[in-house]
Amino acid sequence: MGTHYLACDLGADSGRVILGTLDHGKISLEELHRFPTGATKVAGALHWEFDRLLNELKAGLRKAAAKNLPIASISTDSWGVDYVIHDEHGLPMSPVWCYRDSRTAGGVETVRSKVEWPVIYAETGIQFMALNTIYQIVTEPAGRLAQAKHVLLIGDAFNYFCSGIARNEVSNASTTQLYNPVNRGWSKRLFAALGLREGLFAPICDSGTRLGPMKKNLAAEVGLPPIEVIASCSHDTGAAVAAVPANGGSWAYLSSGTWSLMGVELPDPVINDQARTLGFTNEIGYGNTVRLLKNIVGLWLIQESRRYWAKQGRKMEFSELEKQAAAAAPFVSLINPDDPRFLSPDDMPKKIAEFCRETGQPEPAGIGACVRCIYESLALFYRVTLRRTERLIGKKIERLHIVGGGSKDTTLNQFTANALKIPVLAGPTECAALGNILVQAIALGHLESHEAAREVVKNSFELTTFTPQDSAQWDAAAVRFEKLVS
Repeated sequence: MGTHYLACDLGADSGRVILGTLDHGKISLEELHRFPTGATKVAGALHWEFDRLLNELKAGLRKAAAKNLPIASISTDSWGVDYVIHDEHGLPMSPVWCYRDSRTAGGVETVRSKVEWPVIYAETGIQFMALNTIYQIVTEPAGRLAQAKHVLLIGDAFNYFCSGIARNEVSNASTTQLYNPVNRGWSKRLFAALGLREGLFAPICDSGTRLGPMKKNLAAEVGLPPIEVIASCSHDTGAAVAAVPANGGSWAYLSSGTWSLMGVELPDPVINDQARTLGFTNEIGYGNTVRLLKNIVGLWLIQESRRYWAKQGRKMEFSELEKQAAAAAPFVSLINPDDPRFLSPDDMPKKIAEFCRETGQPEPAGIGACVRCIYESLALFYRVTLRRTERLIGKKIERLHIVGGGSKDTTLNQFTANALKIPVLAGPTECAALGNILVQAIALGHLESHEAAREVVKNSFELTTFTPQDSAQWDAAAVRFEKLVS
């Protein structure tokens, strides 16, 4: 029978309730429930339908109960930076904002007027992104914050809903740009500078903290016993990196999905002028390791383009887009994925065409050309990021592990190997849910260590290896690309 665990894995596009089974040194996953999570536009503003998402969680829990299996525990992981304000009764307050809402621009100006950017980076080690929690929270009306009992990040709010214990798990807390990774706590300096009261955000806990049993009323409603609720790694990238099937040597990871998060796992943060200038971030991983990484707009570029084409009556599966890209001419046009215009939704192909026009390149001629432009640009941006990472840590990277949904994209993965000129190992796909479950197993004593958990992943999933090809062509394209990102 093995031991069974539940993971609620929330992505910015879809969510899943997944059953994980650990048995004789191997782990298997079964998707019980899938649902859309995408933000909703209300009066021109982007919100998350938080109540609906909680109901989707309950629907998944009912399906788990119907399996009639002994389940040990549950935990939720989610995207970072977004939060839920809870009132004095511990109930969620509306709206729950989406990080892509335009209000963040005003938040950036507010923060800049109160504290200098080098101070923020020195306190947090987090790269500047207008969507970070620090820029969102200052846009909240003072009265709304005055009513708040506590603020929880999205994944932690789900754990609170399940357990009644309010804690912000450290991997998620570190995405806020309000956490100090040296002092390992909320930044008192930033809270004071921004006029945020201490205690506004719920206390921080370590990855793998046992919060307690599921609330009796919730357990009764969904038909489960009061199973243990664990704060595993509440940030999906933290969970994904926890499951990377790597050990020894010098390796980097790429969590490939809506966002591409590329970096290395270190014992201590790298907070200096060079890291700040290059836009690197120091997020916390399992065991208080540091994920020195770069946030890159990833498959969002494909997802938004696909949505636009579907509205025009040209609906295609991702496999068809990949096929058309592979057939298109190479290196016709390139974009800088880090350009701010690509952060917002709507008509992504138009934005790509505008960038190409402004930089004296041909506009992509058709869908295949547009997708190939995205693939090649992402691969070349990964190359730039890897070289910068190597300079920051003073060490050569020998291989790259790609995990997450993008690990299935063979064309992009091959392009990445070509651009980086090192082997790329792709898989597993559901790495966030996998890491979530493995950290639960460690917390409950079912796995003895993080190293043992990574061995379980290697024993359970087949990886695909991509070896570099066409190095001269990619070297030439890299010269062109670097002029776009310098």
